[in-house]
Amino acid sequence: MKAVSVEERIAADPTSVYELVSDVTRMGEWSPETTSCRWVGGARSAAVGSRFKGANRHGWHRWSTTCQVIAADPGRRFAFDVNLAGIPIARWEYEIDSDDGGCRVTERWTDRRPAWLEKVSPLATGVGDREHHNRATMTETLSRLRRAAESG
Repeated sequence: MKAVSVEERIAADPTSVYELVSDVTRMGEWSPETTSCRWVGGARSAAVGSRFKGANRHGWHRWSTTCQVIAADPGRRFAFDVNLAGIPIARWEYEIDSDDGGCRVTERWTDRRPAWLEKVSPLATGVGDREHHNRATMTETLSRLRRAAESG
């Protein structure tokens, strides 16, 4: 199973950072690929079982997915599974560890696509090397998250 992790030290309280990253309606501010997210099914915030829809873009390619929160531990961990028409796509995790006056955030992506979907995904997303692409976008996501968290 393919996976990518990146981390960033953020000079902000872990609970504040968690509040930013778990507010999926703001994900478009951090991510260079996700343009927006909205809670669905009556959900209004991150809780295990809450679902949201994510809209994504890479060049002229656009697609959306349905996500379900699998971990919502304030100040420590936020994670969700991504599905497309009931097919597992990915798991995204944000682990937040206290770190001497701030925190260290680790963003982790785990590929959950079946082999056949991995082969055809580039046609829909325009991304041929998902691991390399995600490492770059995750690094940018955490950098943007750090700037927002540290600016108060």
